[in-house]
Order: sequence, then C-alpha cells, then structure tokens
Amino acid sequence: MEELGVAGMTPKIVVFDVNETLSDLSALEQAFVEIGAPSYSVQLWFASVLRDGFALTAAGSPKPFSKLAIGALGTVLADHPLNRELDAATDHIMKRFLELPVHPDVADGVRALAASHIRLITLSNGSTQVAERLLTKAGIHDYFEHLLSVEDADGWKPAPAAYAYAANICSVDPDDMVLVAVHPWDIDGAKRAGLQTAWLNRRGQNYPDYFLVPDYTVANLPELAGLIR
Repeated sequence: MEELGVAGMTPKIVVFDVNETLSDLSALEQAFVEIGAPSYSVQLWFASVLRDGFALTAAGSPKPFSKLAIGALGTVLADHPLNRELDAATDHIMKRFLELPVHPDVADGVRALAASHIRLITLSNGSTQVAERLLTKAGIHDYFEHLLSVEDADGWKPAPAAYAYAANICSVDPDDMVLVAVHPWDIDGAKRAGLQTAWLNRRGQNYPDYFLVPDYTVANLPELAGLIR
C-alpha cells in the first residue's frame, strides 16, 4: 500500500537503514540458544543497544554500536545459566551478528531500484564494516554508492545530524532522499529532518500514531521499487 506525502516528488537517492531493515536479525536467535539463553534474548539485547545509543546521543556523548552491543550482552546474558564463560558467549553472538543474511526480499528490491537509475546508499547506527560484509555476502554491494555510519556524524539516528550528514555526503537536499526503514522511530526522525520516508512493514503491523506518517508504506522492497521508479 502506498501513502504519498510528498506529491509528485521522485527521490534521487534511496537511503537504507541496515540493522533489521536489510539484515535478518531473527537468524541470530539460534546463536543465543546455542549459548544457553532463550531465543527472545535477541530482541531484548537489540532494544537495549538502541536505548543506550539514543540516550548517549541525547546526552551529547554517542558511542560506537559495537561497544554498546558488547556491553548490553553482559547485562542481558547475566540472568541465564550459560553453557560457557560470558566472554566466550559474547564472542559467539558478535561473530554470528557479523554473519547475518539479508531478508529474502532485499536482493531483488535493490536490483530493481538500481535498474531505475536511483542512487542507493546505506545509513546505519552500526559500523560501515557490518554493512560491507552483509551486502557483499548477499552479492549486492556494488549497487551502493556509499555505505555510511553515524560514527562519522554527530550522533545516532534519529538525531537530525545523522540524516544531514548523509545529505551532505551525497550533495543533495534532504527532500531528494527517501529513508527506508522497518523502525517507525527512524521514519519519524528522517521525516522531521526533511527526508521522504518509506516504512517497510514486512509483518503487517500498525504504525504508531504518535510518529509522523511515512510517505510510502510497503510490504517489501520490490513493491517500493515499483512505486518510485
């Protein structure tokens, strides 16, 4: 389904969020089970990383995703009878995090967008290296002009500086870009920063009414390509 909020404007650049939007975080559930933790620990861990990243950005002292990810694992795993030492368990999870696959719709969607001669970049709260490994493994790395990280900006998304950084690197106005994400908080932040937005709603969920409405709502990336090509 399409919800147009910027009538008649075709974006020049598609900006992809990476974690969960492109990468399939559910593939990490088995890694938690393997160390003796419940599979639902994945979502608790990832939410903890985001919470702490947002808080430190708001406080004016953002930290790299990897540092917070390792620290959050120490907290999340502390309540479970692990089958190995904490350091070994943490190493196991972080290694598997770097090996995540993309969602099934990603490769076809990226190729369809690239065929329309729309510029493609990523903008992640994680590191550039994570995006590089993810996209290379999926065989779609070369379709992207830039792989950007907020580590080079002044704070994590959804802080305005993160989106402004991407627009500056690409030498375009914010409204020439469309941010694609599964996270409503990312959609809201990008919208407030002047970008067009596309909410990727793979699970058929309701969009929170306290966030700004996305310009597009789609179930998969090929659908988005069909709308904005």
